[in-house]
Amino acid sequence: MDHYIISADATAEDLIPICLSIHEIVGRLPVTAKARNTPGVRIEEGVVIDRAYLGPVLDEVLSSNKVIKKTPKTGPYKGVPVIVAPVRDKSGDSIAAIGLVDITGIFDLATLMEHQTMILKQVCGKDPCPLPSEQINAKR
Repeated sequence: MDHYIISADATAEDLIPICLSIHEIVGRLPVTAKARNTPGVRIEEGVVIDRAYLGPVLDEVLSSNKVIKKTPKTGPYKGVPVIVAPVRDKSGDSIAAIGLVDITGIFDLATLMEHQTMILKQVCGKDPCPLPSEQINAKR
């Protein structure tokens, strides 16, 4: 039986089984991962395409130890939204990072929905928005 270790020194080979599983769960969105001290892995369309991946957002998450949603300005996913989360050890320190590349734009839609109430209040000034007197049927 194969043995895999997730640690700050985990290799791409250690991360591949977990990343392939996540890749399938999320409908084959591209997945990247990297341990703190070693190059990582990049998976697209069910295939490992890079076993020495160095994603800038993966490194940012390893440094900040926080989940980051952003659109990278460099790298192979430049201009495409990504979400990256840290893998933490027992003490809460980040030892690895796993990221999803949102080629569908679904994360931006989720962010829009999160801010919908705030946007409606800014547009309408009041809640509920539009007010009954401002609805299209009230104006006809």
